[in-house]
Amino acid sequence: MVLDNRSEVRKVLLVTLLLNLLVMVLKAVVGFKTNSLSLQADALHSVTDSANNILGLITSRLSSPEPDRDHPYGHQKYEAIGALGIAAFLGIACFEILQGAIERIWQGGSLVRINGAELSILIIVLVVNIFVAFYERKVGRRINSPILIADAYHTMSDIWVTIAVLLGLIGVWQGEILNFPQLQLLDVVLAFPVALLVFYSGWMVLKANVPWLVDEMAIAPETIYQIVMEVPGTIDCHDIASRGLLGRQIFIEMHLIVDAPDVETAHKITEEVEIRLTERFSPVRILIHVEPPDYRSDL
Repeated sequence: MVLDNRSEVRKVLLVTLLLNLLVMVLKAVVGFKTNSLSLQADALHSVTDSANNILGLITSRLSSPEPDRDHPYGHQKYEAIGALGIAAFLGIACFEILQGAIERIWQGGSLVRINGAELSILIIVLVVNIFVAFYERKVGRRINSPILIADAYHTMSDIWVTIAVLLGLIGVWQGEILNFPQLQLLDVVLAFPVALLVFYSGWMVLKANVPWLVDEMAIAPETIYQIVMEVPGTIDCHDIASRGLLGRQIFIEMHLIVDAPDVETAHKITEEVEIRLTERFSPVRILIHVEPPDYRSDL
């Protein structure tokens, strides 16, 4: 059994792409107009949001769960590869933010000038980011889509970035009003936590997807063993292996020793094992090597 949710993934990605493009343009315009380094860095972060959506649209078309001659286990790992691409974009954004902040500290630069109207635009941007993050995360969890969940993490980091930048620019704005130019440093200082938030988001994406790509164990063998041994007619099972992503697609292999006088009885026992594992871990593909009652494993 396979689960194909790509059409819903593409729908979500198209909606978020349009919203992210709007956010990116607003940040870039206000950032360059006010000469705010932190806001320009935030706009760069939003560029990666849009790029991630485009990457997700491409990979979701390639990640069909249906097997074919060249890909007998399906194509779902394309989606995990897309998630790693998101992590790479986050790494680039982190580097660019740090580089810009260090250059501003050493070389100086023009003062940041911002007014209430421009701050209001950033509040609108923040509201849009919050909507996008929660929308993607909600749908991603419901349909178990790694690409949507990864992109939601990215957008969530964008929310904290925008909040930090907004607070810094409010401080700069008040510094102008109160004739306290030292508050200009807030724009540069807040660029560093922005970079840390971006890096953390990238780490979370890697942590979620690398195990899938390297075929890390998906289910503890002890858990599978316990379920299998509850089926009447089973004597023992060994060489249990599993891989994949729970809720998306799991592959299970095992050697099963059965108490069966003929092939037909052995087949019925293995069918019952498959039914119980499918009920617990669906969607799942199971491969069982049946062995006779007097078989003894050396493992």
